[in-house]
Amino acid sequence: MTATAQETTRTGRMSREERKVLAGTLVGTSIEWYDFFIYAQAAGLVLAPLFLAPLAESNPTLAQVLAFATIGISFLFRPLGAVVAGWLGDKLGRKKMLVFTLILMGLSTSLIGFLPTYAAIGIAAPILLITLRILQGFSAGGEWGGAALMSVEHAPTGKRGFFGAFPQIGVPVGMILATFTLWIITSTMSPEAFMEWGWRIPFMLSIVLIVVGYLIRRAVEESPVFKELQERKQESSAPLKELFRSNTKNVILTAVIFIANNAAGYLLIAYFATYAVTALGMDRPSVLLATTFASFGWLIFTLWGGRLSDRLGRIRTFQIGYVFLALWAIPMWFLIDTGNIVWYFVALFLMTFGLGLSYGPQAALYAEMFPAKVRYSGVSIGYALGAILGGAFAPMIAAALLGETGQSWTIGLYIAIAAVISLIGVSMVKETKDVDLSA
Repeated sequence: MTATAQETTRTGRMSREERKVLAGTLVGTSIEWYDFFIYAQAAGLVLAPLFLAPLAESNPTLAQVLAFATIGISFLFRPLGAVVAGWLGDKLGRKKMLVFTLILMGLSTSLIGFLPTYAAIGIAAPILLITLRILQGFSAGGEWGGAALMSVEHAPTGKRGFFGAFPQIGVPVGMILATFTLWIITSTMSPEAFMEWGWRIPFMLSIVLIVVGYLIRRAVEESPVFKELQERKQESSAPLKELFRSNTKNVILTAVIFIANNAAGYLLIAYFATYAVTALGMDRPSVLLATTFASFGWLIFTLWGGRLSDRLGRIRTFQIGYVFLALWAIPMWFLIDTGNIVWYFVALFLMTFGLGLSYGPQAALYAEMFPAKVRYSGVSIGYALGAILGGAFAPMIAAALLGETGQSWTIGLYIAIAAVISLIGVSMVKETKDVDLSA
C-alpha cells in the first residue's frame, strides 16, 4: 500500500496528493472529452452542409450519415494511440503521457475552429477536417488509460471504484460543457450566424481549456505503482509482446465489456439531439439544454456506480447497469417520439442510470485485470478496441437504421443487443475487487 493510501486508511480522509490526483484526472479528462464531444455535436448539427456541401444539397440523408461516419473514423486510430501511449506510459510514466495527450487533443480541436469550409477550398476542407479528427482519435486512445491508472493506483484498496470513477465522470462533465456551450451560442445568435461563424467558437475555446488542464496535470505526482516499477527495475523490454502473450483474453474481454456503454453513450452525445431537431422538429436550444441536464444524471450515476462497486463488487454493479440498459433501450424511444421536451429529458435521464452503473466501475475493473508492467497498455488497448466496436459508428448506424426502417425503436433494439453482449462479457470475468495492484 502506498504512503498516501496508508494515510487515507488511517485518518479516513484523503491526503493532499490524492485530492490533487483526483482533480488532475477529472479536469484533464473533462477537457479532453469536451474537445471530443464538441466535434460529435457539431457533426450532427453543422458539419454536413459546411464540409460536404455538394452531397448535402443532393442527398441530405447520406451527407448526415457520412458526417456521423467522420466521428467513427477517429476511433480507428484510437488503438494506435493506445499502443503508443500505453508503451510509453509503461516505460516513461503515466504523468508524461497525460500531459502529451491533453496538448495534442487540444491543438487538434482548436485548429478545427480555424478550418475553411468546402465553399472556400473545396475537397481540401473535408480532408483537413478528417486529418484533425484522426489526431483527436490518436490522442483519445492514450488519454483514458493514463487517467484511469493515475486515479486507481493512488487509491486505498477499498476505494478504488470511487477513485476510478473520477476520470470516468470526466466524460459526462465534458458532455455537459460541450452541450451547454452550444446551447449558449445557439441561444444568443441567429441560425444563419451560427452556421456562418458561430460554430467555430466552441472549438477555439479549447485553447483556454488546454492551459488550465496542463497546469493542473503538471502538479500531479507520478503514480506510486509506476514509481515502484522504476525502483525495482522490472519494466518489460517489450510490454506489448508480454501483454498479448499472457493477457490476450483480458484484452478481448475489456473490449467486449465496453461495447454497449460506448454505443449508448455516443447516441446520447451525438445522435439524440440531432434526431430531436431534424426528425421531430423540436427547438434546437431547448433540446441542447435538456440534453445538458440529462447528462448530469450520467455524472451522478457514474460516481455512484464507482462507489457502489466498492461494496457490491465490480461485476455485480456492471450487471445491474447493463440489465437496466437492455430493458430501457426500446421503451425510451416512445417517450422521445412524443416530441415533448419533458419526456425527451426523462427518456435520456433514465438511460443514464444504466450508463453510469456500467461506466463508474470501469477504471477500477480494468486496472485490476492486468499486472502492473503491462497495465497501461492493457487497459488502453482494450478500451480503444471496445470504443471501435461500440461507439465509433453508433450514430451512423442509428441514422442508417432510421433511414432504412423509419422506426426509431429499431435503434433501441440495436442498443439492447449490444447490452446483452457486454453483459455476457462482464459476467465471464472473475470478481477483481481488492486484488493486489502493486508491482
